[in-house]
Amino acid sequence: MKKLERFYPEARFGGFTDIDGTVVFFTRVNSLLKESMIVLDAGCGRGAFSERSVPTKRNLRTLKGKVAKVIGIDVDSAAAVNPTLDEFRLIEGDRWPVEDDSIDLIVCDNVLEHVADYESFFSELRRVLRDGGYLCLRTPNRWNYITLGARLIPNKHHSAVTSVVQAGREEEDVFPTVYKCNTAGKLRRVLRDRGFDCVVYGYEAEPKYLDFSTIAYFLGVLHQRFAPRFLKPSLFAFGELHKASYPFAP
Repeated sequence: MKKLERFYPEARFGGFTDIDGTVVFFTRVNSLLKESMIVLDAGCGRGAFSERSVPTKRNLRTLKGKVAKVIGIDVDSAAAVNPTLDEFRLIEGDRWPVEDDSIDLIVCDNVLEHVADYESFFSELRRVLRDGGYLCLRTPNRWNYITLGARLIPNKHHSAVTSVVQAGREEEDVFPTVYKCNTAGKLRRVLRDRGFDCVVYGYEAEPKYLDFSTIAYFLGVLHQRFAPRFLKPSLFAFGELHKASYPFAP
């Protein structure tokens, strides 16, 4: 927190910066919500953010109670304990345990980087989302310095490294990464091919992964302020599905 407040003094008031990625991303997600919606949290995880986030970030990230129902799906049965869901369903094969055309909005937060078969992933996403439904997706950018460093480290060592650069990150919340669809251009093409009117862009929040070193953190702040958008650590994607206009055969 000392480095955060030193470089981003506004964080003294509320515990988050003006460029906080979670605040920015989920503010837009919340702006799309309606009380009647069925929301799908694809790759919901255990909901660890509910244990450690500052109140504003936790409230923005928690969609339960703002819509008719929040359904969470995940390949890990441990996600059943996620307190921010109304219902959990375990993914046990290629097909998601969700009915066709039954979802109004899908949130996919830091999940795509773990998906090897992204073609199947996006086909399932299209199948369950209603015509006119929304997708809100956040994932690491394949070409940023954090991801490039992570790709040099074998997946079996990610937990050990993450425990150093992200204090408080539990081992059970670290999963293998593949980055198969993690560039803005590729993600944009995949979404448009499936009928999404979408926007995909790079975003960079404060360099919290570099909190272990003042010098590294300072360099991260410089990157955040001056690096071109295509090198930004995160990709944000927002899209509206138009099935009738863009038929797709998976």
